[in-house]
Amino acid sequence: MTQILPPPHVDLVPETAPFSPEQRAWLNGFFAGLVSLDGAVTALSAAQSEALMASMPAVAKAPLDDGDDGEAPWHDPALPLPERMKLAQDRPLRRRMMAAMGQQDCGQCGYNCQDYANTIFLRQEERLNLCVPGGRETARALKALYEELDQAGRQQIVARSPAGAAPAAPAAERGRSRELAVEVTFVGRRRLNRPGSLKETWHIDIDIGGGGLDYQVGESFGVYPTNDPALVEAVMRAIDAPSDFPIGGRTLRAVLFDSLSLSPAPDMLFQLISYLTGGTRRQLAKALAGGEDPDGDAASLDVLAALEKFPGIRPDPEAFVEALEPLQPRLYSISSSPRASPGAISLTVDAVRYAVNNRRRLGAASTFLAERVQPGDRLKGYVQPAQGFGLPADPSVPIIMIGPGTGIAPFRAFLHERMASGAPGRNWLFFGHQRRDYDFFYEDELAALRAKGVLTRLSLAWSRDGEEKFYVQDRMRQVGRDIWAWLAEGAHVYVCGDAKRMAKDVERALVEVVAQHGARAVDEAIAFVADLKKKGRYQQDVY
Repeated sequence: MTQILPPPHVDLVPETAPFSPEQRAWLNGFFAGLVSLDGAVTALSAAQSEALMASMPAVAKAPLDDGDDGEAPWHDPALPLPERMKLAQDRPLRRRMMAAMGQQDCGQCGYNCQDYANTIFLRQEERLNLCVPGGRETARALKALYEELDQAGRQQIVARSPAGAAPAAPAAERGRSRELAVEVTFVGRRRLNRPGSLKETWHIDIDIGGGGLDYQVGESFGVYPTNDPALVEAVMRAIDAPSDFPIGGRTLRAVLFDSLSLSPAPDMLFQLISYLTGGTRRQLAKALAGGEDPDGDAASLDVLAALEKFPGIRPDPEAFVEALEPLQPRLYSISSSPRASPGAISLTVDAVRYAVNNRRRLGAASTFLAERVQPGDRLKGYVQPAQGFGLPADPSVPIIMIGPGTGIAPFRAFLHERMASGAPGRNWLFFGHQRRDYDFFYEDELAALRAKGVLTRLSLAWSRDGEEKFYVQDRMRQVGRDIWAWLAEGAHVYVCGDAKRMAKDVERALVEVVAQHGARAVDEAIAFVADLKKKGRYQQDVY
């Protein structure tokens, strides 16, 4: 009689199949018994996986298509997180996860807000701290929602690409995702503010010729920064650890310099501190780890400030490193055109510097670009595809661009692109800042573009030049009749800048323009602007 030997351990169901780890393990064991007598073992195809999923008991699967209506009234970056969660409170879990995101669809996490939520829900993404705009608030909310997912029995899994499912991520090209960043060369910087400005804004030039990158106007560039060396040294002194302490084959200094975020202080750090102290200090650390703010200073606590708040704490360096978050890339709107400047990328960056308790704080990426990286240095970066933000397909379509401050970045790119391509469409730019004599970015360039007929119209607003503050939305109201005329001719509207204030004020001003000059009731004007968005004629790049 032929002896049937047990088959060797082989994963018959590939990891890419739409099953949870528990389901995959069960199926591997089940199908091991169906191996042919000659011992041939083959992995299941995607089609076979689908068929198997269809035949599994209903308790083992739960489609992502959960009856949700698809509407997302919380998808507004100006709404505080509690309000967003309230709007989503009766929605399925994956939709509440979306509401916890920063709502900017910025792509820094590698997804848009909805897809990041769906991939977490489907357990295709375990990292809950990738939402840079949402910060600690989002991470805490996602942690609580993830625990709810655990309590649901680990059975939330997509059946066969139903409507609303997170799309399968296409194979990314090098330099086109955060996981596949490439090295590029820093060329130089020049300050855009004149002496006397209260702001510090830089035009950054980067050579991408050797990185094999390409991009389109409207996209963003992700920069992997390093931390301020002085801050790294101060953190090592605070934990009384030698800079050459070995961490995973590297030194503590190196890991803190280029791999870990030093702001803000994460909840896990306070949890670690609570293990190393006692009494009221332990209770304080536990409260901070839980998102509470007993002393009213939680928002200002970076890693160094957290250590200084609990003096004498000496965590083991390895445990300390484990308690910190990875250093995330930062996205900046590209302010150059590949047609006009092939092999190069330009950025427009505000350097972030501020003081807390007499200590100077620095934005990690902005001051990295503004002062620490030097011409000729290599740095890691990638192009982040735009989420529905780009020039009209028809080059004859007129465009209205509203971008105060660094919000001018993508519109400089738009103008250079349209000039280089000979696009006949008219171009209207609204730009504003604090003071004309000090903060008129790219003034000479814009004048040249106007002289060439590329920039049809330039409307300016300066908030500190008069007795009353005056913003781009105020200028929009002044020229509302002309804005309406452009809209009637099919113009696309673009907004770039601050999500929480400017973008909402601009949209409100546009609604007023439509109501007044389009002879519509306010609710009709709101519906008109909503329709512009739906048709891709109103696009935003906000942060």
